[in-house]
Amino acid sequence: MGMSVPQGGGSGGKTRGVAPSMNVTPLVDVVLVLLIIFMVVTPLLAKQLWLNLPKKDDTAKLAPPPIDADKPVVLTVDQRGVLRINQAEVQRGELKERLARIFAARSDNVLYFDADDEAVYAVAVEAMDAARMGGAKTIAVLTEKPAR
Repeated sequence: MGMSVPQGGGSGGKTRGVAPSMNVTPLVDVVLVLLIIFMVVTPLLAKQLWLNLPKKDDTAKLAPPPIDADKPVVLTVDQRGVLRINQAEVQRGELKERLARIFAARSDNVLYFDADDEAVYAVAVEAMDAARMGGAKTIAVLTEKPAR
């Protein structure tokens, strides 16, 4: 809170004393900081993640898949950059065409992708790009190593 002191030394008439006045500078500073915080946080609240879970009733009605059902398509990139589709080695140039032939014979276009921890990042990304161009609609990244 600020104060103003009358000038003139008090001679000649009434002396008014000290008159209080409001200092709004700190208030404006706090309001501007809050405005900036809300402007930064608001777009982060709008992020949504859609997750489709099967309903409990639907899972009970489903019949088990037949024994000869199609095996999942698994694309693997090892430490040396060698590409494999279901453990069969594939050259990088023929990956897209091979996946296109595989997905043409399947009803689902789901590809499971597994890369070694020491694999080169660029090779893994190129393999996923080739898989997308080869007809994979969904690429599921495997996070845990299957038990052998």
